[in-house]
Amino acid sequence: MRKFGIVVFSLLLITSFARAQRVLDKVAAVVGNGIILQSDIESAYARYLLEGAKPNPLVKCQLMQTLVTQKLLAQQAVIDSVTVKDEEVDDELDRRMRGMVQRAGGQERLEQFLGRSIIQYKDETRPEIREQMVARQMQQKITEKVNVTPQDVQKFFDVMAKDSLPYYNKEVEVGEIVFNPKLNKEEKQESRDKLEALRVRIKAGEDFGRMAKLYSEDGAAADGGDLGFFDRTVMAKEFTAMVFKMKAGEISPVFETDFGFHIAQVLERRGEQVHARHIVIVPKITQASLDRAKAKADSIYTLINHNSKIDFSTAASIYSDDKETKFNGGMMLNYDNVQSRSTHIPTDKLDPQIALVVDTMKVGELSKPVLVTDQNNKKSYVILYLKSVTDAHKASMAQDFPKIKELAYADKTDRTVSEWFENKRKSTYIRIGDEYQSCPQIKNWTTSSTAQVNP
Repeated sequence: MRKFGIVVFSLLLITSFARAQRVLDKVAAVVGNGIILQSDIESAYARYLLEGAKPNPLVKCQLMQTLVTQKLLAQQAVIDSVTVKDEEVDDELDRRMRGMVQRAGGQERLEQFLGRSIIQYKDETRPEIREQMVARQMQQKITEKVNVTPQDVQKFFDVMAKDSLPYYNKEVEVGEIVFNPKLNKEEKQESRDKLEALRVRIKAGEDFGRMAKLYSEDGAAADGGDLGFFDRTVMAKEFTAMVFKMKAGEISPVFETDFGFHIAQVLERRGEQVHARHIVIVPKITQASLDRAKAKADSIYTLINHNSKIDFSTAASIYSDDKETKFNGGMMLNYDNVQSRSTHIPTDKLDPQIALVVDTMKVGELSKPVLVTDQNNKKSYVILYLKSVTDAHKASMAQDFPKIKELAYADKTDRTVSEWFENKRKSTYIRIGDEYQSCPQIKNWTTSSTAQVNP
């Protein structure tokens, strides 16, 4: 309830700021041939709150710094012919709108707080989003030739204060083969029959929303199964295929996705978006299905241990039910460092159930099948493989070259952008409003009137 309160407060701020802009606004800064309005700062601050952050007026100084930097980058982009396509802007707008709709609890609720339709809001914010994307592209162009050699990495490491070297926790490389319990047709039938009975009652006149509140087994049940508006990219493919061929008011037959059995009703169509609600019944895992998963896991464990022709990686790609790891040789990824696809995971980031087993294993060892329960209370059996262990230590070139290389690259990139920005700032006319003159981030940024206005 507290989180929703923050969302409502933030959305009301966005509404009040937008209305205030239409009544009275003022120039907060001038950058070259562009201006930053006070409402730009207030709207950005409202979005900051919308993400769940705590109110902090000092953040407005950081926002001013960001907007000035953005203006400089966007103006340089015009000179260098750096652009973004209309469809790229539309995709980014849609992505942001989906997040706002989700946090607000539906499109209608968001539009109520915004005081205008989603279409109107997207039209109003499109120029700002385009400028942000152009600025990002320009920054990438500035840094596109940045590279670090092994000598650069060594030099970066050598100048780091030895008492401030990063400290890395114990890390492991762990592989998994996952065996999910699978229900047969007979075991699923009870759930299908229950949902079919609800469908018959709704077709006979009972209220769909009331039935969803009473019987649906997901988070949307409290809202009568209402899923709000969504496009073709949001839901499971089976769900999307069903609702996007239905007419408004129509009720679907019972159909199945990875999440369970559903019946859906389309409430409204808006172009490539559908407003729908649903009832979902999740079939219950039986002991028999768990026993079958255990038997399969045992057989694969024996196969790997006694067949030199199949190793762990191959077995994972063939038999694992985990879509995220099976095509990575079964190896788990460090989700704090997904971009580099690192398989080195700090032990404190492992699932505690997995960590408990791994702690008893030796490098190169395979565990017997272990029953684990995920955060959604779903059970499965896993075979674990411990590939490597790196004890906790201070950073060293011998053990941590890839990590230090990332730090060196980030440092060189930051310095390249900072140098470009300082040169550009000094040669561009900038005037910061009195309200922001005391901000430490932009202190003394105002330039003389002789600096160029049209960069």
